[in-house]
Amino acid sequence: MLLLQAAAPAAETVVEDSFSKLQVFLQQLIDWGVNAGGHIIGAVLIFIVGRFLISFLNKMVARLLAKRHVDASIQSFVKSLVNILLTILLIIAVIGKLGVETTSFAALLASAGVAIGMALSGNLQNFAGGLIVLLLRPYKVGDLIESQGVTGTVREIQIFHTILLTGDNKVIYIPNGALSSGTVTNYSRENTRRVEWVIGVEYGENFDKVEETTRRIIAEDKRILGDPAPFVALHALDASSVNVIIRAWVKSEDYWGVYFDMNKNIYSVFNKEGIGFPFPQLTVHQAKD
Repeated sequence: MLLLQAAAPAAETVVEDSFSKLQVFLQQLIDWGVNAGGHIIGAVLIFIVGRFLISFLNKMVARLLAKRHVDASIQSFVKSLVNILLTILLIIAVIGKLGVETTSFAALLASAGVAIGMALSGNLQNFAGGLIVLLLRPYKVGDLIESQGVTGTVREIQIFHTILLTGDNKVIYIPNGALSSGTVTNYSRENTRRVEWVIGVEYGENFDKVEETTRRIIAEDKRILGDPAPFVALHALDASSVNVIIRAWVKSEDYWGVYFDMNKNIYSVFNKEGIGFPFPQLTVHQAKD
């Protein structure tokens, strides 16, 4: 009986100690939750306000560049660069608000600099390529270019890529590094372009008549320039046709319109004039008995 009476206060003491420890743990948990919740809410607010400010600054930079009539190529590059830099600063601010030491974060990036540099070497090359494109200006926004096996109109020059819009409305991203070090054909750089056709006529046709008819067709199209003068000559005596070459100069924007219209007009007028076009034929000789 005495043993039971002595054990009771000891058990009550153990329970009280356990309850006190639980209270301390719960209080610490609540304090941590409040603290962490404050950091999370603060980080979310910083992110929302930061995105708003980035959008505002991007629009302000765009208006400033447009007001100063900066070239469209430089505008797209600068806007892309500003947006990326501001986004990086926002990410660092959010990480810092969450309680991560930005100095430790920077040290971590520095220690991993070699690996990051190797991983981003392609992007760094593209960034340098974008600067070269803006400096040397082999093309600009609005130009029709051909490179890396694709042809399209330059829509934007960003810090890593150039965006092309093809004739069938496809959007193509080409790395600036490849454009700065590869071959680029710019169809819009010059004001005029030369159009060329090779037309085959049948053997036996009067070449003087073919040339006179061709020059008449050319003269009727006011889009074809008189200087340099159009050129018409006998190009080759092919296996089944006499090939006539036609060269004429037009404004760059009229190139394809003139090219297709001349094909149509030559076919129509040659048929009216009785000038025959060759086509594959097979002559069969039957031996007599």
